[in-house]
Amino acid sequence: MSDEKPTKPETDPQLADKIKDSARQIWLAGLGAYTKAEEDTGRFFDRLVQEGEQLENKTRGVVEKQIKSVEDRVEGVRERATGTWDRLETMFDQRVSGALRRLGIPRREEIEALQQRIEVLEGELNRIRQRPGDDEEE
Repeated sequence: MSDEKPTKPETDPQLADKIKDSARQIWLAGLGAYTKAEEDTGRFFDRLVQEGEQLENKTRGVVEKQIKSVEDRVEGVRERATGTWDRLETMFDQRVSGALRRLGIPRREEIEALQQRIEVLEGELNRIRQRPGDDEEE
């Protein structure tokens, strides 16, 4: 048998040194991993920002084309609607004028023409009244 005495793990200096070295290596590996993750996170974030800018530039052109297309369509619809409203207004005016004519109600132009004729007749009447020799003949 061997003369060596078995040592208890708690008192074995080599084992304690190995555990200390392992713990230190684990600690250092953790610090290295943290530093690496921090560096990678910054680069990853920067890469995401760049990709986002590229995507924004690509989609901006597409969106602007879509907006222009919609604006053109809206303008076309607006022009058609305006034309339709103008035609409806004209038709309405014609129908109302026809109904008023059938009811015997004169139009504005007819009333204005009558007013002008009355003014002319009043002027003639005033001239006739102001002639100096007309009073003697009666």
